[in-house]
Amino acid sequence: MKKLVLILCAATFVWACKNEEALSKVDPNSKDITLKDYSGTETNAQSNGSVSNITTTPPVKDGKYPTISFSKKEHDFGTIKEGEKVETTFTFTNNGEADLLIANAAGSCGCTVPEFPKEPIKPGKSGKMKVSFDSNGKPGMQQKTVTITANTATGTETLTIKANVTPKAQPAPEVAPVTQ
Repeated sequence: MKKLVLILCAATFVWACKNEEALSKVDPNSKDITLKDYSGTETNAQSNGSVSNITTTPPVKDGKYPTISFSKKEHDFGTIKEGEKVETTFTFTNNGEADLLIANAAGSCGCTVPEFPKEPIKPGKSGKMKVSFDSNGKPGMQQKTVTITANTATGTETLTIKANVTPKAQPAPEVAPVTQ
């Protein structure tokens, strides 16, 4: 068993040294390489050895873009109690000349969760995006955003939600009785 562990350690050391040799042969003046797989995720392999993933949408053909227009881009929940979970729906229409593909929709924090259609929205058709907000631990005036990544000319759209969250009632502190 000890021999097997020693062999594995030696193999790992040799492999790591060969990777170091490969990295030392990379031209520091070379440009970054972008690879794209079928899912629309780009992988940036950089000359410094780091790799990052970026969610994108497929390129538009023939210079025709979809255009996303929302019936509203902001929603105010008004005053709600801390701990309440509220939601709203944003309706949008593709007024462009190509299918609208939404690659991602992300809330500005974990308390804001968007749900978006995964299927293409044809030109002239509409879709809905539900946005939920969990006010637990968020007293006071709140403003959160949802950033949408899509194959539009701009590439991103932003929606805003607001709420005035009244804090939970704090229990009265216990007071020790006064003895005389």
